[in-house]
Amino acid sequence: MHWDVGIAMRDGTRLAGTLYLPAKHLAPTPAIVAMTPYIGQVCHEQAVYFAAHGYPFVAVDVRGRGNSQGVFHPLNEIKDSHDVVQWLATQPFCDGKVAMWGGSYSGYVQWAATKELASNLRTIVPVAAPFRGGDSPLRNNIFSPYTVQWLTLIAGRALQDKIFADRSFWSAQFAQWFASGSSFKALDALLGNPSPIFQEWLSHPHRDEYWDGYNPTAQEYARVSIPVLTVTGIYDANQLGSLMHYRAHLKHCSPAARKRHYLVIGPWDHAGTRVPRSEFAGLKVGPASLVDLPKLHRQWYAWTMQGAPRPEFLKNNVVYYVMVAERWCYADSLESVTARIERLYLHSTRNPTDVFMSGSLCAELRDCLRPDEYRYDPRDVRHIDLEREVDQDNLVDQRLLHAMTGRLLIYHSASCAQAREIAGFFRLSLWLSIDQPDTDFHVSIYDVAADGSAVRLGADTLRARYRESPYKQRLIETRDALRYDFEHFPFVARRIEAGHRLRLVIGALNSIHWQKNYNSGGDVSEETLADARPVTVRLFHDASRPSALEVPFGQLEC
Repeated sequence: MHWDVGIAMRDGTRLAGTLYLPAKHLAPTPAIVAMTPYIGQVCHEQAVYFAAHGYPFVAVDVRGRGNSQGVFHPLNEIKDSHDVVQWLATQPFCDGKVAMWGGSYSGYVQWAATKELASNLRTIVPVAAPFRGGDSPLRNNIFSPYTVQWLTLIAGRALQDKIFADRSFWSAQFAQWFASGSSFKALDALLGNPSPIFQEWLSHPHRDEYWDGYNPTAQEYARVSIPVLTVTGIYDANQLGSLMHYRAHLKHCSPAARKRHYLVIGPWDHAGTRVPRSEFAGLKVGPASLVDLPKLHRQWYAWTMQGAPRPEFLKNNVVYYVMVAERWCYADSLESVTARIERLYLHSTRNPTDVFMSGSLCAELRDCLRPDEYRYDPRDVRHIDLEREVDQDNLVDQRLLHAMTGRLLIYHSASCAQAREIAGFFRLSLWLSIDQPDTDFHVSIYDVAADGSAVRLGADTLRARYRESPYKQRLIETRDALRYDFEHFPFVARRIEAGHRLRLVIGALNSIHWQKNYNSGGDVSEETLADARPVTVRLFHDASRPSALEVPFGQLEC
């Protein structure tokens, strides 16, 4: 190991790398680089692994972090990633072929590196990679208080990992802000870490040229002809971003490049995309889920840079895991994973605001002239103590759902007569009217067993003002019903057992873990409790306004 290796950037700034070389390095070989804001030592285990298998590995502190010079600005590694790759390619231990490694932030950096595509970059393996403006630091144009928590983690030059990891501390801070009625814009100061970066981000409340500038353009995706292995998880917090990059590349690249892009979607959460676990978020998964991911990376590098056989695990371009069935499946494309789509129409005979007296999800449209409705009052903070207690990542805890009785709309499908496999993406279209210029919606879908236990399959959000486009706001100026399309549910692959049914929950996004919309129609980041306007949301499901859930079913054999 060689610590604090200087790497000169084009502007003269010196980045610091920790270099790991194989003990018996007789001839130049391909080399691997990871760039991280979390200080290079976080890559130590992976670096030792790859060096022990013959690959030189360098872990680089990004600009302004750790021992690297310069000023840190998150996810601004476009130029530096190019320069690091070219530097590594010229080192005597490297044969000129360079690969990249890393997940989350380091996964994004790999896509950033394709904007100034270095000639010596031969492959990337972006794992759990966010898409700027799509799912990070705002998702569907809605920010999260977690942003300040993360900015505290990478404040200064050292890693504030102990502060960052104290989840009970942060949930208490978020609850205090939530209950105070203070603006979201004041959150960084309230939490003791005033952040110019946070304020800069809030000045861009929706997709625009600022956010798009972080991601490859259509032309830049098109010229990425090197092999790509995208890795994400069914419950990866950055699955949306990973698949946005994946789809954009496949849309614009050549047919030959499309065949060299492989996708793996495992039964993992965000951390599990690096180190799979058999238990997480209240779930247990089978031993087949525990893929040796370092080995898969190593085999990928050997195949793409040294002429070795393709990794046996990659039997087709899309590899995904079916939960409960506990098996891996393969497909030519992400679209072909879904064999058919069934539409379930929302129906009710009474206002379905209770999980035990819910509405229905029906295969046939049943006309109903009376709309369902719920009322969301931004001043309502009755649930925050329970929300602090419940782990927001837990997929089976239903206490909050029951605590919100009367403030949600709930629909159930009929019980399955036989086991079926859901595989793909849910889509939901709702006809809604609101009596305020704006509000935020949250929808979620569950697999409910006969004993009442349930597993959350996925969720989506939508801010009313962005109903038509993520790039342009348009406040709601009518009380007539308008169609709202929820098209950002995560990929799910799960066997639904006989006797189980689906549950759809619709309500307000009123949580300590999200930016609060007070419904006034003003700048959401500047709204306070004084701006609060209760909103009545009415959901229509008649012949001319059919609200429906589209359910993707896969093959029982794959």
